[in-house]
Amino acid sequence: MTTNFDHASDLVYAQDRDRYLAALFADADVRPGLLALYAFNSEIARVRDLVSDPLPGEVRLQWWRDFLEGTEHGAVAANPVAAALAGTNERFNLPKAALVALIDARVFDLYDDPMPSLNDLEGYCGETSSALVQLGSIVLNEGQDPGLAELAGHAGVAYGLCGLMRALPWHAARGQMFLPKDLLDRHSVDPQSVLKGEATPPLAAALSELRAHARHHIERVRSQVTHIPPHIAPAFLPLALVEPFLKKMETAGLDPLKTPIELSQLRRQWTLWRAARKSGLRV
Repeated sequence: MTTNFDHASDLVYAQDRDRYLAALFADADVRPGLLALYAFNSEIARVRDLVSDPLPGEVRLQWWRDFLEGTEHGAVAANPVAAALAGTNERFNLPKAALVALIDARVFDLYDDPMPSLNDLEGYCGETSSALVQLGSIVLNEGQDPGLAELAGHAGVAYGLCGLMRALPWHAARGQMFLPKDLLDRHSVDPQSVLKGEATPPLAAALSELRAHARHHIERVRSQVTHIPPHIAPAFLPLALVEPFLKKMETAGLDPLKTPIELSQLRRQWTLWRAARKSGLRV
């Protein structure tokens, strides 16, 4: 019989393969809770893809807010991801404010508004990707905050910036701009040229600067990686994939608006396995 947690695991496998693979290194007793958290993230991250305009998206996100507040519309049992998250919250007492902030940040995804500044972009990554690292750390630590919020912040921002650069062709094709306005202005990038799929030297310079920002956050984590207990390391493991992705972006002649940035499944698994060993996990 398929359980709510099985459904959550299957969703993460299909929608968020990197976090699914990283979760396999977690202790089996807490792994379902970690995957339920990741499934919740997948559900709200793909809301824009499921609606034709922002209003229905706002309604979907409001349902999740109501669910977290205990005033959901409709039975939670009808939504296996919500049911799995409810069980996870009951066991690990995840901070509701962080979950709601994650939902609120995703409202930006529903619209085509420009990202004002690099600071705003890092804040967006902090409320989404970094929050997920921090919440995952609490699950892995049996409901106790391990005190790694700063490291989770840097890890999440690096992973989030990388993910947004990888998604640049997809976002641009649908008229959405995550590249911050101050970064584009600094390099004299015309936003409309990006949305038209025109790769230019100024865009290449802007992306180079953004990769440098991602690497800055990676180094901040590396400098304190010994502070991460092995049992919490799975929440941070996806960060190991960022540098290989960034290097792939720097391939000569690559068009950042047309070329998908991917690593083979084998390369991803090997990279995560190596990072897990370095973290002291038994693999």
